[in-house]
Amino acid sequence: MNDNTSPPSPTRRRLLMATPLVLAGATGVAFWRMLSGMSHGSFDPHDIHAPVLDKPVPDFTLPDQPPSQGFGAADLRALKTPVLVNYFASWCIPCVAEMPTLNALKTQVPIWGIAYKDRPEHALGFVQRAGNPYARIAADHDGLAAIDWGVSGVPETFLIGPGGIIRWHTAAPITEDLIRTTILPLVDRLKQ
Repeated sequence: MNDNTSPPSPTRRRLLMATPLVLAGATGVAFWRMLSGMSHGSFDPHDIHAPVLDKPVPDFTLPDQPPSQGFGAADLRALKTPVLVNYFASWCIPCVAEMPTLNALKTQVPIWGIAYKDRPEHALGFVQRAGNPYARIAADHDGLAAIDWGVSGVPETFLIGPGGIIRWHTAAPITEDLIRTTILPLVDRLKQ
């Protein structure tokens, strides 16, 4: 019987043993760079560099989510003033946390909501309990519209400028600091 399998050479064996160590080292360097960037303020884990910025809102039409009227791309493109579009869900803890901030913000800029992968009765109960900051609410039951928007989770908020152009985006809950330093100054520039 002829056996063509021979044990690996010592050089090949060393290479195979070193591969996991090299991969672990590269992973460690990547994490170190990320953490170093976070401590210096140059890395924001919520900044996902959405590919939709400065582009028209994607084509979509979503049905009503009680207690409000649904909307679509045509409605956003017809606007002459800025509006925030906020993806939310009743099962989302950060969405609950941002509701008081959104309720305070609604007097300064209109907010339209999209209930993401939520049961209609749960989304309705959520806005009834937390207060309703939304001028209009649509339902994205299957999450397909969210894919076109580039949504990676909830909450996510987009600032839509006149003509339906996406001018700003965050994948983090809206905070008072974010409103003061980013959202309101951008809304003021878009109104001019």
